[in-house]
Amino acid sequence: MPTRIGKYTIKLETGPSVLGFAAVVGKKESEGPYGEYYDQCHTDTTLGESSWEKAESRLQNEAVHLALNKAGLKSGDIDCIFAGDLLNQCISSTFGLRSLNIPFLGQYGACSTMAQTLAIASLFVESGAAVRTAAVTSSHFCSAERQFRFPLEYGGQRTPTAQWTATAAGSVILGARNAYPAQSVTMQAITFGRIVDYDIKDVTNMGAAMAPAAANTLTDYFNDTGTNPQDYDLILTGDLGLVGSSLLDDMMKREGRDIRPVHNDCGLMIYDREKQDVHAGGSGCGCSAAILCSAILQQMSIGQLHKVLFLGTGALMSPTSSQQGETIPGVAHLVYLQS
Repeated sequence: MPTRIGKYTIKLETGPSVLGFAAVVGKKESEGPYGEYYDQCHTDTTLGESSWEKAESRLQNEAVHLALNKAGLKSGDIDCIFAGDLLNQCISSTFGLRSLNIPFLGQYGACSTMAQTLAIASLFVESGAAVRTAAVTSSHFCSAERQFRFPLEYGGQRTPTAQWTATAAGSVILGARNAYPAQSVTMQAITFGRIVDYDIKDVTNMGAAMAPAAANTLTDYFNDTGTNPQDYDLILTGDLGLVGSSLLDDMMKREGRDIRPVHNDCGLMIYDREKQDVHAGGSGCGCSAAILCSAILQQMSIGQLHKVLFLGTGALMSPTSSQQGETIPGVAHLVYLQS
């Protein structure tokens, strides 16, 4: 059963195991530094569908099916699926997964959704509420631009602090560790983040809005567990981009914890900033999901990485709140993975 460490962190005593994982991406993402790691790469933004929203739903569906296949399982073997995305009412998830016939719990954590779904899926397995669960999320550049900023036809100028929403999806299948002793990657602890608002209003600078929440959650975890950055192979945030990553590094250093030697950010990993013209890096639910569910879990599975803190960061805004002049609250959820 899960036990609480300190005030904010939950220890998973049984260590739920990763049974399968997969990442599906678009053309721009496949051309980035980690293109060789993805399970499936598409060459057009519509994926053969009639709209970008339907294309994003297909990303999720494919990611789950690929993860299930790699785990040697079928949809009927999954007790519950946790999914979310950036679109209103999480339509990418509901329409993309409706054919699976799995008990469904929709999630919204903005770009922190991969960490949130993974954390809750782990808790269900840890508590015995489920034997096997699935976590999945996605984003799509074109559908996100249409909802949060301007339709692509508008041709608006992107600011230097803007990030490029990834067209990607990632999925993880989890199961009880004692049932799969050979599985190498396990969930060890979770820290759910608190909402932090530093009065940032610029929707083209989400990294700055999310960085304080990342620092807050990371500090909570270190205080609860009595550990430090050097105790881990990798602290992986997603996705702060260039601006937010620099801010997080500075905030943590001022607190006496220098994370720079072990810190990387999914928003800086998924694209080549210089060659692909994405300004401050990548963003979107699918950004951290694609990096985690490809290169990171692959490297953990073969022993190249052993202790990883995955810290999903989200900007909790909506088109309505932005149009009404509201600030952008941030949140960050942490999952400790070990191989």
